Amino acid sequence: MQTEIPVKFTDTSIIEIRRLFESRLAGSEKLLRVGVKGGGCSGLSYLLEMDEKTERDEIFEVGGIPCIIDPAHSMYLFGMEIDWKNGLDARGFIFNNPNASATCGCGSSFAV
Repeated sequence: MQTEIPVKFTDTSIIEIRRLFESRLAGSEKLLRVGVKGGGCSGLSYLLEMDEKTERDEIFEVGGIPCIIDPAHSMYLFGMEIDWKNGLDARGFIFNNPNASATCGCGSSFAV
């Protein structure tokens, strides 16, 4: 298990992730994958999905939630905070990334 946590989660995001795990993955071997992929308005899009660990992945834990990250993605995500909003003006996961030089209007893609 990795000693330094590359991504931080707010209390509200941890509650929502636990809810998703309990409702969809009872007895599953899947973990929470945090990462990036090419695409989106700004060049890179965030990944936050339930996935199986590969040999390449590093494991870390946040609030009792086992997470995986591809080490190649760490440079884009290190220090990022993931929040959950459930209000009238915003609903969903919010990515606060100090490494992003630009973000799109929807908040799900970024550039470095």
